[in-house]
Order: sequence, then structure tokens, then C-alpha cells
Amino acid sequence: PAATMTSHVYYDTSATIITLILLGRYLEAIARGRASEAMRKLLGLSAKNARVIREGSELEIPADEVRVGDVVVVRPGEKIPVDGVVIDGYSTVDESMLTGESIPRDKAAGDQVVGATINLTGSFKFRATKVGKDTVLAQIIRLVEEAQGSKAPIQRLADRVAGIFVPVVVLVAIATFIAWYLFGPAPRLSFALLSFVSVLIIACPCALGLATPTAIMVGTGKGAEFGVLFRGGEHLERAHRIDTLIFDKTGTLTRGKPEVTDIFTPSGPPAWSGGDVDEVLRLVAAAEKVSEHPLGQAVVAEAERRGQTLPQAEEFEAIPGHGVRARVEGHLVLAGNERLMEREGISLAGLTKEARAFSAAGKTPIMVAIDGEPAAVIAIADTVKPGAREVVDALHKMGVQVVMLTGDSRLTAEAIARDIGIDRVLAEVMPQDKANEVRRLQQEGRLVGMVGDGINDAPALAQADVGIAIGTGTDIAMEAADITLMQGDLRGVVTAIQLSRRTMGTIKQNLFWAFAYNVAGIPVAAGILYPFTGLLLNPMIAAAAMALSSVSVVTNSLRLRGFRPRQV
Repeated sequence: PAATMTSHVYYDTSATIITLILLGRYLEAIARGRASEAMRKLLGLSAKNARVIREGSELEIPADEVRVGDVVVVRPGEKIPVDGVVIDGYSTVDESMLTGESIPRDKAAGDQVVGATINLTGSFKFRATKVGKDTVLAQIIRLVEEAQGSKAPIQRLADRVAGIFVPVVVLVAIATFIAWYLFGPAPRLSFALLSFVSVLIIACPCALGLATPTAIMVGTGKGAEFGVLFRGGEHLERAHRIDTLIFDKTGTLTRGKPEVTDIFTPSGPPAWSGGDVDEVLRLVAAAEKVSEHPLGQAVVAEAERRGQTLPQAEEFEAIPGHGVRARVEGHLVLAGNERLMEREGISLAGLTKEARAFSAAGKTPIMVAIDGEPAAVIAIADTVKPGAREVVDALHKMGVQVVMLTGDSRLTAEAIARDIGIDRVLAEVMPQDKANEVRRLQQEGRLVGMVGDGINDAPALAQADVGIAIGTGTDIAMEAADITLMQGDLRGVVTAIQLSRRTMGTIKQNLFWAFAYNVAGIPVAAGILYPFTGLLLNPMIAAAAMALSSVSVVTNSLRLRGFRPRQV
């Protein structure tokens, strides 16, 4: 009789493996597309057209044809096409795309407007100052693109592991083939090939390769939604390890603008008895209105805030290092420091105690005398930004030590530090020495973040492990920083660290499951269960598992889209 021979044909297996791999790639592409959703949102924010006034006529042109210096007209409900300064009109503008805050901002002549924000109520005209790639939106898009395309250190580690992993898997697959071919049951070649293919399929390192970049992509995009821009993936990673955060004082923790905080008027002789607090403020503000000194302007601003009409001062004299003297409505007004009062022979009875109390609280006292009699002490200070105390408390709960760095006197700095709960004060530091103070903390073994806004902060921001620039500050500070907060709200610092920690947690989960999947899957694919259970992994199941592992990693990263900063 003719010899008979049976053979196994695996057309169905081949077709199924290819189908499952393509399905996995398709699902992975969809998931990655969702990961870059923030980028698409940013690209879709810009206005398509703009109304400009040229040669006396209003023209509608594509927004990318607006030139610096053009006068642009914006009507209610329209997007602002480019960055500029309002020159006429009044409105409220929704800047949530820039700041993450839903509360509209009032805009009047002299105020800055940003392209892609939405005009809500009134019409106004503004002069274009930044167009094209120089607008704030274009800079945000560029930063997010760079961050999403950059590699975090943990990703480079995963790449190195994958570089070792691939040849090891090939060797394991070859060893599996040899073992089944030499020692396996009949038909040995079929068993050997099936196991060889299963090992190669199930060990695809796609999940390892996707673990980090997908999380970085979603994390940086989510940061942009909340006004926190990471310059690169490494900065998003490094921020989660910050254990010491340095805040510059002026303009960062404080408003950067002196304000009147207290007005004390003594009672009884020899005090001036010509009027109440408002009357004293009105006369002093009239005298200071001619002065250009910041403290004097703070007094004027307080009087104007109270709706006072200021009379004209006469015989004004600025006395360097002392204060001012002027005649207002027939009254001789003196405003300045103790040296001015001593020079004019005016008794400070009833004022000295309060003045010293103000000084101890970090405020600058201005002594006031009217018609030769002590009239008031006006306390002026660079007031703390709203929410600073809550931000410091939140950082403490996160295990971060908070340090204040300033060139101001230690007395003033420590008063503010006590007020908002700061752990450590570095006062009377010259601008050129700020970077040295950061370096000194790093030498103590700390991972240091620095928050600043000014030109003099740029060296310290660059020296810090993570530099964080307040977006209301200077361009130089933002260029030197690793993270930029698009608004002056200090809560963005907490948001940046929270998002970094959440992103790193997601990356570690991804890497764990990618490794765990391979560690568990490869021995099963190699046939380790066959001697005990008679089970051998079908290559089709291996292909399905490989596809699902990649999809699961990307899906886990997409959970970051639900990130919301904890309330401060």
C-alpha cells in the first residue's frame, strides 16, 4: 500500500496572527490619537480671520496676514487673532485657554490681550504686537510639541532595557526550538516551530516602548490645559522628586507693588487735630502726587482707591533720603522717615511705638506731620499674593520644604515668612548670588526647584534642578525655566508637582505591567506548562495577548486625561 503522511497546515493561524497584530496596531493608533488630543485642541484654538484697519478702511484678512503695528477690531463673541495692546474700547475676555481660569478678565485701554482668547461683551481695538510664530499660543504649541517629542530619563532606561531584551528573547526562542526539537513529542518539528513562533510573538517589546512616551504625551498636554508648560519630558519627570522649593519674594510670593496696609493716627496733644484718617490721607497723597517715589505713589493709589479728589500741592520739595515737604490747602505737610521728623524738630510722641510695630511686621512706616504736629503713621508693604499661605501649606503636605530667597532685609523677609508659614529664609542676597544659594542647597543633597519671575532670577532658575517661571514675569526668566506657569497664580506650582507625580506613577504602572506581561508570557509561550498540564500556547492567543498588552498600556496612560488638581 502507498505510504500515507499527515501534515499540519497553519493558514488559519497565520491569517489570525496577522489580523490580531493589525487590530492591535489599529487600537493602539486610536489610543495614541486620543493621547495627543490636547495638541489638536491647541492647534484648533487660533482665529482664522482678523479685521484690520488699513488706510482708513476696515478689511477682513486671514489672521496669519496680520502685521505688527496693525490696528485690529474685535467684536463680541469673536476670537482675538493675535497678541496686542488695547488702544480703544472696553470688554471682558475669556482667557481660560491661557490660564485655565474660567473667570473672564476685564480689558481696557493699555491692557494686554492674547491671541486665541475669546472676546465676550464689548467691542474694542488693539494694536498688534506679536504675530505668527511669536504669539503666546504659538509659543505654547512649540513648547508642548518639544515636550511630547522629548525623552524622559526613565524612557531612555526603558529603551536600553528593550535593546537588551530583544536579543535575549531571540536566544530564548532559539533555545526553545532546539529543546522541543530534541526532546519534545512527535511531531517534534511542529511543536518546536509553534513554540518558537509563540515566544517571538508574545515577547514583542511594543508595550515597553509605549509605556513612557504615551504618559508623557498625555501629561504635558494636560499641563497645558491648566496653564502649566513643561519644556521637556525630563522636566516633567524631575519635578516629582522636588524636595525643596525656593520662592523669590518680590513679584512671586508678593504682588511686587507697594500698597498701604495701615494708617495710624494718634489721639490727644501734641497730635494734629485737624481731621480724621481720610483727611490725613488726602493731604499726604496730594503732597506725594508730585513725587515719583514708589512709596509715595502707593499713598496716592490708596487715596484714589477711596475715591478722594486730590488738591494741588504747592512749594513741593523732595528731600533725598528723608521724604517730602509740601503745602496743601494752606497746611504744611511732611511725610518721610524718622530722620526727617528729627531734622524738622517734630516730636514723635505717640507715633514711635506704632512705627516700630509696623517695622517688626516687615512694613515700611511713613511718618506724617501736619502744621508741625505729628499726624499719622502710614504703613506700606509689598503685600502677599492671595492664596500664598494655602500654597505653602499644600507643599508642606506634599513633603516639600519651602524656602524664601530675597534681597530685602531679614526683618521684612522673616515677617512675610511667618505670615505664610515658610520654613527657611535666605535674606539680603544680591541678585548675582542667588544662583550660589541654590547651589548651596543642592550640595546639601536636596533636589531644588526655583520659582521666580524677574531677570535677576534667571541664573538661579537655570541653576536649579527644576526652574519654574511665573508667566507674568520677564521673557528672560521664562527662557531660563524648565516649567512656565502661564498665569501669576502660585497654585500652578502645586499643580505642576501633582501632575508630575501622577504622570510618573502612571509610567511606573505601565513599565511594571509591560515587564510582568513578558516575564509571565515568555515561559508559557516556551511551553513550561506542557509537561504538567499538556497545554501549549497557541500562536494566535500569543498574538492577541501581545496586541492587548500594548493597548492596555496606552489606555492606562489615557487615564491621565481625567487629572484634576487638588484644591488648594
